[in-house]
Formats: sequence, C-alpha cells, structure tokens
Amino acid sequence: MSDILSYLFETNAIKFCKENEPFWYTSGKIGPYFFNSQYVYGGEKDSTEFLNYITEELASINEGNSNKLDLPKKLLDKVLEEYNTNKIYNDVINQMKDYIENNIGLNNFEYISGGERRDWYFSIILAHLLNKPHLTVFKDMSAILSTSDFSKTETISDLNGAKVLHLADLITTASSYIKMWVPIINNLNGKMEHSLVIIDRNQGGKDNLKEVGVTSHALATVDKDLFKKALELGVINEKQFNMINKYFDNPDETMKQFLIEHPEFIENSLKSDNERTLKRVHTLIDENLYGLN
Repeated sequence: MSDILSYLFETNAIKFCKENEPFWYTSGKIGPYFFNSQYVYGGEKDSTEFLNYITEELASINEGNSNKLDLPKKLLDKVLEEYNTNKIYNDVINQMKDYIENNIGLNNFEYISGGERRDWYFSIILAHLLNKPHLTVFKDMSAILSTSDFSKTETISDLNGAKVLHLADLITTASSYIKMWVPIINNLNGKMEHSLVIIDRNQGGKDNLKEVGVTSHALATVDKDLFKKALELGVINEKQFNMINKYFDNPDETMKQFLIEHPEFIENSLKSDNERTLKRVHTLIDENLYGLN
C-alpha cells in the first residue's frame, strides 16, 4: 500500500498544515491535517472540475432540464476518460479493483453502489471494470440502477435481497452511511455487507458500520504509520510529526494547548476575509469548543 500513500501525498489528498497554522474544520475545531481523497482523480484541478460538472448536472436535473436517468452514463464517460489518461487515478482504481477481487470476492456481492457526490469518482468506474450493475444513490434517498456498461439505466424498487458493495472516497464516523446509504439499500430490499474507501480517518466509522452489519475496508488508514511515512517522504518535518502524533493521541487537548500558546492564531483568523473561516472561528468561540472561555 506504499504506492497509495505516495499518491495521497503527491495529489494533496492528505494535506498537512504548516507549523503553527492548523486547518479550520467545518465543526469549528482545528487540526493538523485535512483530507480531499477525491484528489487522486487527476489532482486538485481535474478533481474539482469533475465535482463542478456533477454539481451542474444535478442542478440541471433539479430544474427539470435534464433526465436523472442520463446521469450515470455521462459520469462514466468522464471517469473512463480520466482512467485511460491519468496514471495516478488509473493505479488507484486498479488497486481498488485488486483489493475487491482478493479481499472481498466478486461472488460476495451482486451490485456496487455509490452515493452523491464524491463516491461516484470510484463506484461508477469500478462497477464498469468489474462487470457489476451500479446503483447511483442520491441524498434525496432515491436510487437508480445501471447495467455495467451503463447502456441502460432505470428506476429500481426491489433488489430481492441482493448483496451490495458500497464504494466511497473516505469514512470518518460513517454518518452518511448510517443516515442515507445503508437505509436506501435497505429500503430497496438489498443488503449492504461491505464498504471500501480510499481513506479511513480512524474516527469510529468502522465500528459504527459494524453495528449495522457492514464490514468496512480501506486502502489507507490514518494512523501513526501513515505519519511516519509522511516524515520519511519529506512531506512533513520532525516538529510537524511530533505535533501530529500528539493530536492523534488526544486531539482536543493538543489543540487547546496550541491555542493557549498561540493566542495570535485566533486574532489573525478573525481578520480573515474568508467567510467560511470566519464562521468556523465564531463557532469555536461562541460554543467554547476547547473550554478556553
């Protein structure tokens, strides 16, 4: 799996903060690393363009200008072109394919599913390569079924107890699975038994999926071995490595201590002209997330 780690660092799919400049997370907390696992799709530029394309297509569907049933084939054309032209994406997809064949088994599932939106970077191309029908699942709790060559897509109401493998970009606490993806498959009378992601952030998602009967798999897991690899590759230095390890062991206490030692961090963040950053700073302050009053 060393190749996958190198790719994650090379494409900035895992990004480590500069010294004394932790990232702001949506929750209002801060931390030393950030994940954009979809960046293995040709890097940040190609990945962002594809995400924008998906967003535009979904908007067109919602406005009644496009047919939802046409979407999977459009997305296949995009990912297939990237697969055939980009070495990193090609290698990552092939590693996922090998993992599925060797660790899950093609006879242990009948369908591949992927959820709106980032899952589609991986689920659609792999359904095609593994010759499995694909379930495109949406946040509105609907799903459509495509043949493996995506020449035919139709609405689906009953999977007749069939087993499903879900493919995604990453897993944190598995909240999207618990709230949407697993219930959608259950509602279709299917059974999601396995999930495979690029990155497991090691934040309880694996255990949460186990509770609903899903076995979780990942090409890479966030742990101290990953940080050690980053240090060996020169992605981070010794000081960053030490801080990241402390954070991994005790995130809240590590970041609380950082804020005590660097009060200027909050002051400087409050001067940001980025609305998302300002919202997160105020969340931290207003909700007293680190007990600093």
